Amino acid sequence: MKTNIKELVRNMTLEEKAGMFSGLDFWYTKPVERLGIPSVMVSDGPHGLRKQSNEAYHLGVNDSIQAVCFPAACATTCSFDRSLMKDMGEVLGKECQAESVSVLLGPAVNIKRSPLCGRNFEYLSEDPYLAGELASSYIKGVQSQNVGTSIKHFAANNQEHERMTGSSELDERTLREIYLTAFEISVKKAQPWTVMCSYNKINGIFASENKKLLNDILKEEWGFEGYVMSDWGAVSDRVAGLDAGLELEMPGSHGTNDQRIVQAVESGILEEAVLDRAVERILNIVYLYVENKKDEIFSREEDHKKAVEIAKQCIVLLKNDDVLPLKAGSEKIAFIGGFAKSPRYQGGGSSHIHASHVASTLEMMEEYTEIEYAEGFSTKEDFYDEKLVAEAIKVAEQAEKVVVFAGLPDLFESEGYDRKHMRLPECQYQLIEEILKVQKKVVVVLHNGSPVELPFADRVNAIVEAYLGGEGVGEALVEILSGKSNPCGKLAESFPIRLEDNPSFLNFPGTGKKVYYQEGIFVGYRYYDSKKMKVRFPFGHGLSYTTFKLSDLVLSGRSMRESGTLTVAVKVTNTGNMAGKEVVQLYVKDNTGAAIRPEKELRGFEAVSLQPGESKTVTMTLEKRSFAWFNENINDWYAASGTYDILVGTSSRKIDFTESVEYVSETEIPVHLDLNTMIGDVMNHPLLRDYVKEAIVPLAAGLTETDDENWAVMMEAMLRYLPIRALRSFSDVTNDELEKHVEELNKLLI
Repeated sequence: MKTNIKELVRNMTLEEKAGMFSGLDFWYTKPVERLGIPSVMVSDGPHGLRKQSNEAYHLGVNDSIQAVCFPAACATTCSFDRSLMKDMGEVLGKECQAESVSVLLGPAVNIKRSPLCGRNFEYLSEDPYLAGELASSYIKGVQSQNVGTSIKHFAANNQEHERMTGSSELDERTLREIYLTAFEISVKKAQPWTVMCSYNKINGIFASENKKLLNDILKEEWGFEGYVMSDWGAVSDRVAGLDAGLELEMPGSHGTNDQRIVQAVESGILEEAVLDRAVERILNIVYLYVENKKDEIFSREEDHKKAVEIAKQCIVLLKNDDVLPLKAGSEKIAFIGGFAKSPRYQGGGSSHIHASHVASTLEMMEEYTEIEYAEGFSTKEDFYDEKLVAEAIKVAEQAEKVVVFAGLPDLFESEGYDRKHMRLPECQYQLIEEILKVQKKVVVVLHNGSPVELPFADRVNAIVEAYLGGEGVGEALVEILSGKSNPCGKLAESFPIRLEDNPSFLNFPGTGKKVYYQEGIFVGYRYYDSKKMKVRFPFGHGLSYTTFKLSDLVLSGRSMRESGTLTVAVKVTNTGNMAGKEVVQLYVKDNTGAAIRPEKELRGFEAVSLQPGESKTVTMTLEKRSFAWFNENINDWYAASGTYDILVGTSSRKIDFTESVEYVSETEIPVHLDLNTMIGDVMNHPLLRDYVKEAIVPLAAGLTETDDENWAVMMEAMLRYLPIRALRSFSDVTNDELEKHVEELNKLLI
């Protein structure tokens, strides 16, 4: 029988209501035994179940139960595959049911503003559309098992430096287009049961008490139905937070804030109706889990196999000069680097999983072919060990191909602090340089959670980006390196050549408890592509052992009204001799000039699996938001009438087709003219153009009427930038006459 939540709330005392707004301990909500309200558990994710005991510490200092560690978000996003994300979510949801966990704390969709953010391995992408689409699929997967998710960290939490006290300073358009969009897509498409607010301030107001963010945008505008919880220890003013829309404080304050809430109601500072609404939101989610609880048994062995399969689909082949796949058995192959024996497969902090089974690439490769191995360097530190290097050089000299397993040690990137630079440990660069002196066929495999500088990229034969591929990454790499499986990942973030190229470089991580997002909307490829800047590897890039061809692009029309849709279809053919997966990417370019926009923005993508010779048609649908930008003047999304390019390809830098469409806006931008309005702005308005030509332009005849054609052209251009009032200085018109003209123009707008 369904619980009557409203009746429960009516029967609760003020103290019982206040108690619902904080955790019982680190992981459980508070029960109300008198009314039979149960306590339920939440647990860290998002790439595995990190269920800890009540005494265990949130940041991963103490062990959690043994669980399956799936690839981290830095890897899974490279699949560009909604189905893969949903499937992984379903597995995690079943594991949560088996372990009596009501809410899994993930996914994390904060934008990768800088490669230096210590938590980038846990975040999805530099692109908000991609992040939102894949997060939605993950949420649907988890919640299909009647277990909730907690999308995080809301919002503009893009660094670890001063994350609990600092303020992210950014304009409304940047906030909406880049830093809120992934949350918006996820809420509207998948309705996560909970949203976790971030530690930081946004424009001076803590996220935990930001009413505009938590109530006005999240709940009122987007229609979020669940409850908002704090990140652990993120609450500053609990009463202000509750009034702003923060329902649950985790882990709690040992009763201090509960009492403050009671006092605020008793003194009239806070209406009890605010508490009633908040309790109802929390209980709706509690009982959504409790009333759908089921016995679930999951096999760690079977889920490990799924983790391996997912990892295979996320590995990105960045470069391959005909050296991969390895010919195991017929080539003398050497593995060099500590990560070959001890792969780094996840990041540090609150998402750290106690993995059930981790096999190294070396171990798995040795099962069916002989491999020479040399450690070369430690996976724990940056130390150039001459003895290890000498052994590695000797092994490299005797091999036909060398695979170097490079990457970032655990301490280089973790929750709690940011990276200081974008480089690998210097000892790894030095060893690679030495190997290149004695070996012509070198492959580099990367284990890292965020881009690194690759000065050797033009001189090695192949680069494989494994990211942090979960506990099955060793097995997955063997499948890819040996050619048993085809790499099909695509970069979900750009790899700049050097850190200084990143658009946030001059403003990261900020000073004085503030970080200014001066680059605005130009994040990642939006910046690099707009500047036509050379990058090491572009957004969306990824190679394959087979080849693909896009053909037969078809648009449903050559124009689209704001209230309509446009479908884009393209045929994809596997023209090679191996099964594989291609990711078709659709970008939109605004040619209207109505606003400063990036060169292109991702607005559609589809991952398609094909056998050799097989073809499939991919169809993507565009709507208003596919063309729109956030117009602060109307506080809404807006796309101007005019020409837009539809670009279809397989990376942001590999565009196969470009077609133009005409977009017809149905939104009228409010216009009010005064004497300071530029003449050019009036001339461009379709309702005013004729009046301007007949009544306004003749007033400037003294400027534009001349026998000198060059002068006339210059004056006509200058006229467009003149405010109407300036005509007083260049003609005989009076101020009263100009006022009357402005009045007539405004009448035409009614």
